[in-house]
Amino acid sequence: MTAADGLKSALRERVLAHRDDLLSLSRRIHAHPETAFGEHRAAAWCADFLRGHGFDVTAPAYGLDTAFEATAGSGPVTVAIACEYDALPGLGHACGHNLIAAAGLGAALALAPHADELGLTVRVLGTPAEERGAGKALLLEAGAFEGVDAAMMVHPCPFEVAEFRSFALGTLSVAYTGRHAHPSLNAHEGRNAADALTVAQVALGLLRQHLPAQWKVHGVTTGAGTSPNAIPDRATAEYEIRAAAAEDLKELRERVEACFRAGALATGCEVELTRPEPDYLDFRTDAHLISLWKDNARALGRPEPQQREAFACTDMGNVSHAVPSIHPVLDITGGACGPHEAAFAEAAISPMGERALLDGAVGMAWTAADFAAAGRG
Repeated sequence: MTAADGLKSALRERVLAHRDDLLSLSRRIHAHPETAFGEHRAAAWCADFLRGHGFDVTAPAYGLDTAFEATAGSGPVTVAIACEYDALPGLGHACGHNLIAAAGLGAALALAPHADELGLTVRVLGTPAEERGAGKALLLEAGAFEGVDAAMMVHPCPFEVAEFRSFALGTLSVAYTGRHAHPSLNAHEGRNAADALTVAQVALGLLRQHLPAQWKVHGVTTGAGTSPNAIPDRATAEYEIRAAAAEDLKELRERVEACFRAGALATGCEVELTRPEPDYLDFRTDAHLISLWKDNARALGRPEPQQREAFACTDMGNVSHAVPSIHPVLDITGGACGPHEAAFAEAAISPMGERALLDGAVGMAWTAADFAAAGRG
């Protein structure tokens, strides 16, 4: 069972009636990029937009200063729409989160007047820190998705994919502590923290040949001494690990951490290994929801979706392990450039990008309505 054509027409018309407001908000977020947990303006603009259209808004929410929750309707079926709005350091909105936020607002705005007749409760969640910080994982732990029957968002991309797949991602902060010494006067008394990191990196290089193709290890050195005539007593690094599924991430982490411990053991240094943020879990698409989305995307004239292996990570993966979820990606560049490239930030305010914003809003509204109708049987 799907929502009636007349209702879908009304949902679409409501999005288009607010087209200028949605595009303006997207452009304003784009013009004022804010990085993880610092999205104070973007979160406030989104919350104020929904408050102005009659939503019950809580901001901040769930212990995060730049998160919010907005609800409309009181039906037995709860659909959560996730709005991202964080930017990339140095690249601004080169992942197009301004489009994600506005598309989510547009979908919620369309659904609100019809929520009760559909049997829906619409819950909009402003979700900070997707690029770094795993904001949705923190919101999930805090109860933001409790009672949710379906969760959804859309994401801009250089191609069209309905059944999105992502890697599981873990982060690791490494800090070695050694002992200062002069390299010619008393080098034998030193414990070289930079050497410890070098040993670990060699071990990681050897480990890589034994890892499955989907397992990735990559990182940067963030500190390894300040002068060549002083044996460094401190070295630091930041690393990421990726695996096809959350179940594999635990084993990969153990093997990677063993390499860093080997560096400490070999050089007489101490090592501290910490996780700066929750793990990002692999995304698992709900079959029923994505079937509804595909039909609606086709009706909107979206390009036929491709099949793609995992190519990115998202904290929406954590939500998908707890709640039936979809995360379709919408083509805004025709393959000309991809996320985290400077050109993609320009695409996020292009006509093609803004068409994806409006299609995403309508598509999510239609999919939520169809989901509610199917629930009523």
